[in-house]
Amino acid sequence: MQRQLYLVAYDISDDDRLRQALRTVREFALGGQKSVFECYLAPNERAVLRRRLTALIDPHEDRFLILRLDPRGKVRTLGIARPPADTGWFYVG
Repeated sequence: MQRQLYLVAYDISDDDRLRQALRTVREFALGGQKSVFECYLAPNERAVLRRRLTALIDPHEDRFLILRLDPRGKVRTLGIARPPADTGWFYVG
């Protein structure tokens, strides 16, 4: 199963939904800040994340984005950030 690098971002207006979205995305994330996270996702993991976020948000007030990054692009970081690494295994739980 091939994982691809995605950026997952959200803008949620309600504090309770915001906390739930944070917990949900952190289950899949390797790193991130505030409301933007780096996630290596297999197709089935992406579908699960999308389904869970869709069920969580209010479509009239909130937004989320799952953006696949071009694997040919070089990862560049600034400050104390560390580049994402696709490891041989993942723990989601």
